[in-house]
Amino acid sequence: MFIVNMVKSLLGNLGIWKKNAKILFLGLDNAGKTTLLRRLKDDRMVQHEPTLHPHAEELVLGNVRFKAFDLGGHPIVRKTWKNYFPTVDGIIYLVDSTDQNRLKESRYELEQILNTAELAQVPIVIFGNKIDKPGAMPEEELRQALGINAKQQINKKNIKEIDGRPVDVFMCSVANKVGYAEGFKWLSQLLN
Repeated sequence: MFIVNMVKSLLGNLGIWKKNAKILFLGLDNAGKTTLLRRLKDDRMVQHEPTLHPHAEELVLGNVRFKAFDLGGHPIVRKTWKNYFPTVDGIIYLVDSTDQNRLKESRYELEQILNTAELAQVPIVIFGNKIDKPGAMPEEELRQALGINAKQQINKKNIKEIDGRPVDVFMCSVANKVGYAEGFKWLSQLLN
């Protein structure tokens, strides 16, 4: 197994081997899930209507080929999120960092994900989006509001030593192309 992983790593560094991963884009409506997916897919910034039906896109970022599912975030659609949990490799959870009125609701939905047994080992990237807007909350304040208080330092070498699932917060602006690359790099390092 060691030799297989070493060969995969070498081929990945050369751009020949691609890991495959299924990820979900989750979060409340208007957090920026579809906008981020469009930005990653074809580098377009477009205002979108609320996502009414789940849709999937294939993204290649670095040496990972992601099958990304944008599931929408309005209350009725949130009930269907669990249907996508089996075989998921990672979760991208977006939060509108300017919408302080909905932070309790966002925390509740995040806690539902964190308390789902089948997701116990699935890494979660939390993007505090819209940091370019007036009233955006700082990272530490967002962490406290979501109950993610400790900044985890995770890399490929010590991931197996961490008890529980890896979760980290990255502040970003999808509109200004800032901050989300770091979150995807972090997630990519955690995928087998």
